[in-house]
Parts: sequence; structure tokens; C-alpha cells
Amino acid sequence: MKNIYESLKEKPFSLSEADIAWVKKTYADLDEEEKIGQLFCLIAYSSEEGYLDFLARKLKVGGIMCRVMPTEEVIKTVTLLQEKSKIPMLIAANLEAGGNGCSISGTRIGCEMAISASKDLDLGDALGEVSGKEGNALGLNWSFAPISDIDFNFRNPITNTRTFGANPEQVKDLSVRYIKHCQAHDVAATFKHFPGDGVDERDQHLCTTVNSLSCEQWDMTYGKIYRACIEAGAKACMVGHICLPSYAKKINPKIADEDILPASLNYDLCTTLLREKLGFNGLIISDSTTMAGVNGALPREKLVPQVIAAGCDMFLFTRNLEEDFSYMKEGVKNGTISPQRLEEAVIRILGFKASLHLHTKNNIPSLEEANRVLSDPDSKKLARICAEKSITLVKNKQDVFPISPDRYPRILFYPIESGAGQMGYGIDTGANASLVKKLEAKGFKVTVFKPKEGFEGMMMSAHEITDNYDLILYSANMATKSNQTTVRIEWAQPMGANVPAYIHSVPTVFVSLENPYHLLDVPRVKTYINTYGSSDVILDCLIEKLMGKQPFEGESPVDAFCGKWDTHL
Repeated sequence: MKNIYESLKEKPFSLSEADIAWVKKTYADLDEEEKIGQLFCLIAYSSEEGYLDFLARKLKVGGIMCRVMPTEEVIKTVTLLQEKSKIPMLIAANLEAGGNGCSISGTRIGCEMAISASKDLDLGDALGEVSGKEGNALGLNWSFAPISDIDFNFRNPITNTRTFGANPEQVKDLSVRYIKHCQAHDVAATFKHFPGDGVDERDQHLCTTVNSLSCEQWDMTYGKIYRACIEAGAKACMVGHICLPSYAKKINPKIADEDILPASLNYDLCTTLLREKLGFNGLIISDSTTMAGVNGALPREKLVPQVIAAGCDMFLFTRNLEEDFSYMKEGVKNGTISPQRLEEAVIRILGFKASLHLHTKNNIPSLEEANRVLSDPDSKKLARICAEKSITLVKNKQDVFPISPDRYPRILFYPIESGAGQMGYGIDTGANASLVKKLEAKGFKVTVFKPKEGFEGMMMSAHEITDNYDLILYSANMATKSNQTTVRIEWAQPMGANVPAYIHSVPTVFVSLENPYHLLDVPRVKTYINTYGSSDVILDCLIEKLMGKQPFEGESPVDAFCGKWDTHL
């Protein structure tokens, strides 16, 4: 293997001799415990000083990831960490849709799928640009984005609208645009989740998942995307708890199925495939090690050091802080992590920091500057443009548009929310409640559907619907999230009281705010719309399109018909 210091001179870090001198000196000043601390990237939920002091001064961790907080909290958190840290700290966030991935005041340009649906490549640039610009203003230096997964399987409960879609070329092109524009602001981009989510219908948060493509199929899809990200200069890659049996067996033909580990623990995938075959010379970080996808593969005391031994340079999160640090120390002591592997990982972490100029610049953010950048009207305008261009009229089999208070004065509104038994009942907050208020402000009389109590034979009569309402509007607000296995509509009792039963009697429009695949559960609805989000900006654009004041411009980046013949009816 090439000398680690020589590799730091090459892409993507491209360090100068002065940068490398800092890396060498900093590394030489570290004792073993400090080296081990650099391997960890932990989490910050708040600016609680005692906890942050513990991370920076006691554990001396290499980095933290911020969850979404108010801007003042983010600035305080970053300031405390950088002031207390012996070595400048990596500060990351999930800037997948914009600066809102860290600050509640950040701009949400749009989820990745909305960017694809807009067909506007400039919005791909803007997503990276705003993420980098706002991230930098908040004191961040690392974005856990872009998500370069391919949404091949509509049943996957975690990729979904977080991806650029099902077309590998589209995913590749937009991932590269994000990387280049985000990193222009000294915020490192991270393509994830190697070796590729979106094939399996399961969630790596809940079990070890599998990318079942052949080597040839993988090379032409995920492999092609990763090569492009690497060529574009991506500084980091996040490795998932995902198996890739085809390459595991190609690299090691004698391996038994039961011995195939997820990429985060698999030397053949993490080092041989990603580092050597694909030529990735940047920093490799594991996905969250709290997930069942990694914990189901090995005992905790073995998997903690194995993540680093396999080729990851940083270990993301812990299940038990004290215990996981002890496991990592024991792994160094017993040789699971060799001295050479520890040295290589820590030096690459320091080189990563040097490539972001953390050793030469003031890393303390300014609240005033952050507020100025986050309130930039040009960024907010981009969010509006994304909404206007991305909302997609997937299916239009009836002459329903435009809707207006004159044409359809009485709307029966069916809200669909996540949570068993909650569909169709009173709504007070959230996107559906907001949508009702916005429709009423336009002059519509909106009645929120509530099923009658009772059983079969006691349900609402058809005439109660057809005589009293001019339009039926469904709004499904069910976003994908971790720790769930399906994102499907659960209908109200009794006997699916709120299913679309009047599509032949009353004009019916179904809008999905978050999930592009709900047509699977309402196949014969004649008008179906995907919005890829539920912000106020998106809801305003949706109403304008419903009322004919804006055209529907979006084009679905996935098969919203879910491969079913009846969804086209």
C-alpha cells in the first residue's frame, strides 16, 4: 500500500507540504488514547456545556454530528466544541435537502427526489450550493450527503424521496453536482450508503440488508455512480450495513454465505472494493453503529474494532459510550486493529481536517453571519422554484382541473397521517391541517371526513356524499423514516371507511405529500399527484396548480405506478 502521507498529496485531499507537516506534527503529539478518540464521530442534540466539554476534553473525539436545532443552539454547540478541542473538530449534519438539516431556520431547497422531478439541473447545483453555504455559516465542515442510493425497490422504507430516483444516470449526475457545489464552501460532501441501498425492501436500521445485484449489474449502476463521485473529488464516503454477496464472493470465492458481513465490517468490500478497486482515497466513515444492521452481524465487542479493521476510518455514534470506547481500546490492544491500521485511519482523519483548512482558519462561527446567510431571500426563492417545477401530476384520467370555489365549492377532505387507527379523524396541526386552512382561505368550504361509529350496515350512505360534496380531496402525509418496515396506508375502521369509494360518483383527487408510491394502495383513483414534501411553500404551490394558476411541471423520477397494471386504469 502507498505511503499514507504520499496519498494525502493526491485527490481528494490534495495537501501541500505545509499541510502534511501539520498532520505529521499533530499525529506525533497524540498518545494512544487520543488516537482512539479521533476515530469516533458522536452526536450533539443540544448545547449542554457539560456534555460538550466531556466530548472535547475528556474523550477528545474526532468529530460530532449535529441534529436539527435552533440556529443559536447550533452556533453555541460548535463554538464550545471548537474552543475546547485540542484538535479542530469535524462538525457534520445531514444536509440532504439544504441547511434545514442542521438549523430549523435553514433553507429546505427540496428533497433529492424533488430535485430530480424538477428536471432542472441548476437546482441540483443549488442544492449543493445552499447546503454548503448555510452549513459553512453555521460552523459545519462536513455534510452527510448526497444520498447516492438508487430507489430501485418501491417497497424500500428508507430510501424513497431521500434519493434522486431510480435512474442511475440521474443519480450520478445530480450527486456529482451536489459534491462540487457543496465542497466549494469548505464543507466536505459524503456519498452514501456504499455499497448501495434501494435494492432490498428492508431497512438497515432494523436488520442487515442486501444489495443483490450481480457484479456486472452493480458495476453499471452503483459502481458507476461511485466512480463519478470519486472523480468529482468527494472527500468522504459513508459505508452502510449492507451486504453485497456478488462482490464478496468474487473477491473471496471460498467464503460461505453465513460469513458474508455487511460492508461496514467487511474488509473485502470496504478496503478491497472501495479503497483499492474504485480508488477512493478520501475518508471512510461507517453509518450509525446503533443500527441493527451492524449489531446483528457480530457481538458488540467484536464489531466495534472490526469497523476500523475493515477499512472505515471513523466510527459513527455509540450504543453505550463507555462500553464502546473500551471495546475499541481492547481491539487496539489485542491486534484486531493493527498499529498500521490505527495510524492510517488517524492520519487520514487529520488529513481530512487539513483539506478543509481547519488547522489554519478560525473555526468559530458568527451568529450574526449565520442569520444573514440563512435569511438570504435568493435561497428561499430557490425553494419556491423547486416546488413549482417538481410537483408531479402522475395520473390524470378525468377533467377535474382547474378546481375553484365556483366549480367545486364543497370539498370533502380525507386526511391520511402516519399512525395506526388515526386516519380520517380530527386534525389540528401539521401539513393536512395547514392545507385545509389554505383551501378555506381560497373560498372553499372544506369538511374533514370522520367515519361514523359502528360496523357494516351502519356506514354513511352514498347519497350523504354525492348530495353534499362537489369534490373529494385526499391528502396523504406519510414520510418514510427509520425503524419502520413499510410505508403503506392503514385505512380507518369500520372496514376501510375512508377508502376512495366514490371515485365514479364524485370527482376525486389524491395527493401524496411525502411518499411517491401511494398509488399502489389507491390504484383506481383517476387523479394522483406527488409533491415530494409538505412545507408551506409546497402546499401553496400545490393549491395554485390545483386551481390552474400554475402548470404541473414535474416528471416522476421513479415508477409511481409501482409496476402494477391496475394503477394505470
